[in-house]
Amino acid sequence: MAAENAQIEDGDIVAIWGCGPVGQFAIRSALLMGAGRVIAIDEVPERLAMAEAGGAETIDFSKVDDVYDVLMELTPDRRGPDSCIDAVGCEAASHGGADAVIDKIKTATFLATDRVHVLRQAIMCCRMGGTISIPGVYVGMGDKIPLGALMNKGLTIKTGQTHVQAYTKPLLRMIEEGKVDPSFVITHPASLEDAPEMYKKFRDKKDGVIKVVLRPAN
Repeated sequence: MAAENAQIEDGDIVAIWGCGPVGQFAIRSALLMGAGRVIAIDEVPERLAMAEAGGAETIDFSKVDDVYDVLMELTPDRRGPDSCIDAVGCEAASHGGADAVIDKIKTATFLATDRVHVLRQAIMCCRMGGTISIPGVYVGMGDKIPLGALMNKGLTIKTGQTHVQAYTKPLLRMIEEGKVDPSFVITHPASLEDAPEMYKKFRDKKDGVIKVVLRPAN
């Protein structure tokens, strides 16, 4: 759904912020839908490696001065990606830009609920007339969103959590036909008893955890 919302056309350049499970499937979905290039943005090494294995070019945002400048260099005529997918949402990292630090302070002091650094960056990076898809979860209020750039660039924004009932059958059919194998994203199968520990590792990005699958003990 994130890729469909991005309104991808054949040969498009798609930038995806966040290489967790949602971002990983967005990468592969974008390529299946005809994207010419996918550029994935994250800082966690194992996530970036998985993104590259799925066919994406990658940017480690912790190792560049400005993601905007890098994306402009990677796209023809410095126009920016045709579509941008925000697979991060309200808990964006509290570094990578001055506004990200400010977001962290505001949420910590209850002056805001959402850290919207990635959404701001996507708006600024997307080419004129492009599309921003937001599968990343937002829960309340964010501020300093560049509405002027959004409007004057003529961007389309499409959002929402996955409409599960609408997508279950067609996606299951693709798995059965061998077009996709979602098991690639599972890094840590575990028992139900391990759930607290595994959720903590996922939260803290420890031990290479990207996706946990819990199987109740027999």
